[in-house]
Amino acid sequence: MATEPLGIDTIDHRCDPDIFGFETTKDVEAAFAPIGQERAIRSLEFEPVSAANRYNVYVMGPGGLGKHEFVEKILQEKARSKKTPRDICYVNNFDEPNKPVAVELEPGLAKTFRSDIEKLVENLKNAIPAAFESDAYHAQRKRIDERFKNRSEEVYKSIEEEAKSMGMAMLRTPAGIVFVPHKENGELMNPKEFQALPPEVREEMERRVDLLNEHLGEATRELMLFRKELFEKIKELNIETTKMVAGDMIETIKKRYEAYEKVQSYLEAFEKDVVENVQDFLFKEEQMAGVPQPFVPLFRPSFTRYEVNILVSHDMKKGAPVIYEDNPSYENIVGRIEHIAQMGTLITDFTLIRPGSLHKARGGYLIIDARKILVEPFAWETLKRALMSEKIKIVPKERMIGLISTLTLEPEPVPLDIKVVLVGSRLLYYLLYNLDPDFKGLFNINADFDEIYDRDDESLRLYASLIASIARKGRLNPLTKRGVARTIDYSSRLAEDARKLSLEIKKITNMLEQADYFARKRGSEVIDDIDIDTAIEEIEYRSGRIKERILEEFERGIVKIDIEGAKRGQVNGLSVIDLGEIFYGKPVRITAVARMGKGEVIDIEKESELGGKIFSKSIMIVTGFLKGRYVPDMPLTLTASLVFEQSYSGVEGDSASLAETCALLSAIAQVPIRQNIAITGSMSQKGDAQAIGGVNEKIEGFFEVCKLKGLTGDQGVIIPKSNIDHLMLKKEVLDAIGRGEFHLYAVENIDEAIEILTNLPAGKRGDDGKFSKGSVNRLVEDKLTEFAKKAKEIMRGSTK
Repeated sequence: MATEPLGIDTIDHRCDPDIFGFETTKDVEAAFAPIGQERAIRSLEFEPVSAANRYNVYVMGPGGLGKHEFVEKILQEKARSKKTPRDICYVNNFDEPNKPVAVELEPGLAKTFRSDIEKLVENLKNAIPAAFESDAYHAQRKRIDERFKNRSEEVYKSIEEEAKSMGMAMLRTPAGIVFVPHKENGELMNPKEFQALPPEVREEMERRVDLLNEHLGEATRELMLFRKELFEKIKELNIETTKMVAGDMIETIKKRYEAYEKVQSYLEAFEKDVVENVQDFLFKEEQMAGVPQPFVPLFRPSFTRYEVNILVSHDMKKGAPVIYEDNPSYENIVGRIEHIAQMGTLITDFTLIRPGSLHKARGGYLIIDARKILVEPFAWETLKRALMSEKIKIVPKERMIGLISTLTLEPEPVPLDIKVVLVGSRLLYYLLYNLDPDFKGLFNINADFDEIYDRDDESLRLYASLIASIARKGRLNPLTKRGVARTIDYSSRLAEDARKLSLEIKKITNMLEQADYFARKRGSEVIDDIDIDTAIEEIEYRSGRIKERILEEFERGIVKIDIEGAKRGQVNGLSVIDLGEIFYGKPVRITAVARMGKGEVIDIEKESELGGKIFSKSIMIVTGFLKGRYVPDMPLTLTASLVFEQSYSGVEGDSASLAETCALLSAIAQVPIRQNIAITGSMSQKGDAQAIGGVNEKIEGFFEVCKLKGLTGDQGVIIPKSNIDHLMLKKEVLDAIGRGEFHLYAVENIDEAIEILTNLPAGKRGDDGKFSKGSVNRLVEDKLTEFAKKAKEIMRGSTK
């Protein structure tokens, strides 16, 4: 006997609103924890103390599950109890300015340190000039200057006396000191009078001048040495004065930061630089008079070298940071060194070092989208290098690829203690795991987010809380219990399983936001089931242009489909068309022809290069089924071909193998197949019916064509029995089944399917080894036996 249609109670899996003990979600406590993700949460919470940079996490799962939001929420909760990491700042390296020094300070102390240095510099700008203008400084400077002056006077007086004793006068002119002979009356001899002297007297005078010039040179050299000694005295005085002013100020700050060795070293170098460059602090704007405006920055002293560049500063009360890097480029990950244009040249210094997300998330968590970082040049390798070396090293990208070879900044690397969380697809995880040798050593933990959740009484309560949470977070109207029940139906349909709930939060949220729009449009303050239905219908309508065109082609007979009568070698199969936001079912005629041949089933889709690998596999399974079931003691002398009629695009999958087998058996046995019944399902080599995807859309696709051409009351769809739990049909289809206008049949094997389609028994082998007389299987085997005998006769004839 043919399998009976499924009863409505077996098919209708809609949620009963009365199971909820509330009227609207306003009375429901919102769920803030991700439901159904216990495995992923446990992975995120795993954090050994001893291997900080190795136990990073890869969060995997399909899009739309809200992975980013859930991960960030879990990590923020963990971060609150963790120690706040130290601040990071860069200060000048006075010995090697191109190698700035990284300084770590307790949370929040970097800003205080920068403020202290700023105040110190401002105080020095005021205090040093004041010290150099003080009476005490001027008195000491005057004593030094007077020593030189007195010594100079003594030397020059001695030379002058010597010249006088030689009959010479020493004159000081703008060009220097000269010696001139004088007459007996004491008057200076003019050049004319000098030339009038006897030659021997002139020679004597010239000899005396040379001797005096020689003595003058010796005296000048003595004075230069003395001047140098005095300059050293002045320098010592300036150093003592500067140290007296700066030393106390700097010592006060050193005591404040005595726990930080690098700060102590920096302040010592700071003091040394102030002493060596005290003239910068004595600069006055009056000195810029006459300097052209474009060149002023070159001549005005800069105090940039004393600044503190804060890379990261933390509030010590907030715990560890949780950073999501939306644009994981090389510079955004590891930091960058900026440049400014000055006089047509790009220049930089340690104050232009900018932090990357590794700096910001240090001591905490860094969340990165796996696909985004993999497409950014150098970013992935740089992240791995930082994790393996446990250091953040800023290197300009241009230098990495060899575009520049000039000297640039080499900031001191910063120690790295971090947990990186990559969020991506499962495919990317397995590709990285198998192709990147570093990946498995750095990302030892995978947090696998599930896209479905078991549907039971407890999960329905939790799911209602999740729906309430979505509504409150999105400031939507509360849902009635009917609205919640309808949303749960929609969720199970997304999961393609009546026993499961979808965790695709984005799709659920998107639908609820649209339902809220329609609820407000009709003036309601709650979202009811009618609003959910309207939102779903609108989603389908917006993406339904192609679907409408296909239905129109069925209606006009452009695309052929029979929904009445019976035909040999022809069956109504069901396919699914995916349009992104929605996908829907489409009936398709599958035809088969068979004749005597060399034992092959030709797949026309494959031969025309329209069939995919899985589809080709299904044809091989059909061939294997025929060989395994029929004429076991004879060769299979059959040539058959199968085709999807009016199909002009690629075909993939094995969900039509049950229909293909029925069409093939019909063609061989010459038994007509009912055209008012469509069939879908995969088949094993043994003839067992196996579950397929898209069962709801396929059923609804055939129902719409039947409704378009006219429901007769005997139309329906055959599905594998294992697909019953996946049924979440539209209300219109369920109502038609409930009224007996449309039917569903569930089969376990090909025999049950062929009985429904032919109204004939499938037949089983008896003790005599033959199928029962009049059965489909008997007709098939008889035909194949006939083919084998004819082939044998032909072979005999050809050998004679």
